[in-house]
Amino acid sequence: LCLSASVFATFTPPPSAQKIMEDVYRQDTNHDITMKASFQVFDQQGHSAKKDFIYRRLGAPADSKTEVVFTAPKEIHGVALLSVDKQGEQELQYLYTPATDRVRSVVPRERSARFIGTDFTFEDIGERVLGDFTYRLIGEAETMEGHKTYKVEATPVDEARSQYKFVYYWVAQDVPVILFSEMYDAQGQKVRVLRAADIKREGGIWGARHTEMRTLADGTRTVLTIDSVKFNTKPDEKLFTPQGLAGALGAGK
Repeated sequence: LCLSASVFATFTPPPSAQKIMEDVYRQDTNHDITMKASFQVFDQQGHSAKKDFIYRRLGAPADSKTEVVFTAPKEIHGVALLSVDKQGEQELQYLYTPATDRVRSVVPRERSARFIGTDFTFEDIGERVLGDFTYRLIGEAETMEGHKTYKVEATPVDEARSQYKFVYYWVAQDVPVILFSEMYDAQGQKVRVLRAADIKREGGIWGARHTEMRTLADGTRTVLTIDSVKFNTKPDEKLFTPQGLAGALGAGK
């Protein structure tokens, strides 16, 4: 009987690709999150520049508002991006620039542009919405960062809503975290790769404290480091509007 149980356990089918990605995105049920973090941007020669920011999210993934507000260096102090995500709808983004004291909409063609000089694009900075992609499990044997992984292919439901033709995700089998991903453009060329490290659980959520994004054609990379995280602080919801972006930095002090 023990031998029989062992055999059946060995051949337990893997979860569906949809279930794997649901576990990643739906583990976070907090009302809101506030993080202090930084981008370390490296050019082709290896020179780097640090950009500090505050990240806030209000609402659950797939129906959320997020904002990134830069605190340093001086030349981007107060620059803020608001992203509004709703299931089945095009993401809306608004950029506030203190030098002009104006808020403008980020138009769809800008979503593939670098975000404030980093290797993350405007689309990458916004929250991923689970239902905006279909998923297919294409592998389950590779090991990354000491974790056995599932390899999942994600394809946009509406190609007009993403710069990517498809994305490959390597998701840890023991914790619901994306450890590695490859992004492919409309021509099917691999344009970016993302690697996550220093995996921790905080507030019931698994995530990476360090994430590196590389732009292959340019030979540049950006390392995102999360320094601190707070949950359910109930920020002023008015901050998560285009009109509230000008005051977003002061709220984070």
